[in-house]
Amino acid sequence: MKLYIKYMVTRRCKLIVQAILYQLGLAYSVVKLGEVELKEAITAKQRDQLKIALLVSGLELMDDKKAILIEKIKTTVLNMVEYTDSPSKLKNSEYISKKLDYDYNYLSNLFSQVTGSTIEQYLILQRIEKVKELLLYDELSLSQIAYKLHYSSVAHLSNQFKKVTGLTPTFFKQIKAQHREALHNEVLLFL
Repeated sequence: MKLYIKYMVTRRCKLIVQAILYQLGLAYSVVKLGEVELKEAITAKQRDQLKIALLVSGLELMDDKKAILIEKIKTTVLNMVEYTDSPSKLKNSEYISKKLDYDYNYLSNLFSQVTGSTIEQYLILQRIEKVKELLLYDELSLSQIAYKLHYSSVAHLSNQFKKVTGLTPTFFKQIKAQHREALHNEVLLFL
C-alpha cells in the first residue's frame, strides 16, 4: 500500500517518518521522499493515528490525487538538484515527464494552477538553495559549484543567483562568514 506525504523533502523527514511508522507498528518496505510503501493495508484507525503523528511532526498525509502529483513533481525536482553528479541527457521537461509518466504540458499547467509558480521557477529556486548550501560549506569554488549544478557558466550561475537573492554569490558568502564570526565572538564573550 502506497501513501504520499506532503512536506517530506529531506533525509531527516525520512527518518522522522520511519520512527513514526515504527512507533505505530506499521511495517514498511520503502520510505523515500514524499512516499511510503507499507507492507500491508492499514485500518481507518491506523490511518488517523498516522495522520495525527505526521501533523505533529510538520508533515501531512495526502489524499487528493492532484496534491499527490504536485508533491511528486516537487520531489522529482528536488532529486534533480540534490543528485546532480551526472548530467541528464534529457531536457528538464523531458526528464520530469518521463519520470512521472505524464505529459509535461499537463504537469506544468497543474503545477502552475496549484502553486502559482512554474516548474522551471521552482527548479531555479531549488538550484539557488543548493548553491547557497554549497557556498556555506566552503568546500567548492564557484566554478566547481557551477559545474556540479550544470550551469552553462559561472556568469549564468551568478546572474541567476543575483536575480533570485538580490546578492552576488561572493557577497552572500561574505555576509554569512561575517555572521558566523559575530556569533563565534558572542560565544567567546560568554565563556
